Amino acid sequence: MSGGAVEAKLAELGLTLPEVVPPIAAYQPAVRSGAYVYTAGQLPMVKGSMPVTGKVGAEVSAEQAKELAAVCALNALAAVKSVIGDLDKIARVVKVVGFIASAPDFTAQPGVLNGASELLGAVLGEKGVHARSAVGVAVLPLDAPVEVEIQVELVPGA
Repeated sequence: MSGGAVEAKLAELGLTLPEVVPPIAAYQPAVRSGAYVYTAGQLPMVKGSMPVTGKVGAEVSAEQAKELAAVCALNALAAVKSVIGDLDKIARVVKVVGFIASAPDFTAQPGVLNGASELLGAVLGEKGVHARSAVGVAVLPLDAPVEVEIQVELVPGA
């Protein structure tokens, strides 16, 4: 199914919705429950590979990680679309949770997660404003620096 206003906004921003990243374990990329869609944690995969690996604040800079968080958010939108068919059915992003693989002394996790939050805001406007948690962790799957999951509420009747 082709996109509407949300995908037009992505194109205006020079972004293309990627193919859904296949699961690396026993789960679904996104699941709908009632008026909500919950995504699995999305890694910053680009065309099937991880562009950068390592810990933020060590092998990966905070700025690189912020860009990767935006990639994760784009992958999350692709996962949502795979369930609902049209991103214009999103009423709002309710919650974003970001996991940042952090060097022991790295404490700027919220700044990294801003990459995801800013992308969602740029693409969805007011519908992209959300609650969130930015969590520093020791390691993520495939040595990813960042992982992001989102929860969206759908418009009534979607």
